[in-house]
Amino acid sequence: MHPSRYMVALPALFLIGTANAQTGQAGFQSPSKNIACASFDIDQQNTLRCDIAAIDNKPRRPPGCDLEYGQAFEMSAIGAASRICYGDTVIDKSLPVISYGETWQRGGFTCTSEQSGITCRNEDQHGFALSRAKQEVF
Repeated sequence: MHPSRYMVALPALFLIGTANAQTGQAGFQSPSKNIACASFDIDQQNTLRCDIAAIDNKPRRPPGCDLEYGQAFEMSAIGAASRICYGDTVIDKSLPVISYGETWQRGGFTCTSEQSGITCRNEDQHGFALSRAKQEVF
């Protein structure tokens, strides 16, 4: 995916920011407000992106990534999830908070908030488990 597409896609996202969708909000943040996730369309595919404001273990930037790396994760409704190279953020303090124990669903994605972090899955059961201490893509 080309990171510059986010620069175009995100302003439209925040115009609809908290509009109700068929199965939930367009985005949310964790109770700590350290993790935020947003669902939007890229190339006519429903996409979920989650960003972490602060992590304890920033990974090395891979070759070919001239932007930031390590704190943004993305997946489509079907297929693998990944940690991505990015030049923007989906963190928005005006997004609704999902409390510990609550689940958010939209467009083939299911995310659960727990005290240990946020876990999101797509229809294929691929996804990521995110917290300040550890980030896992599965």
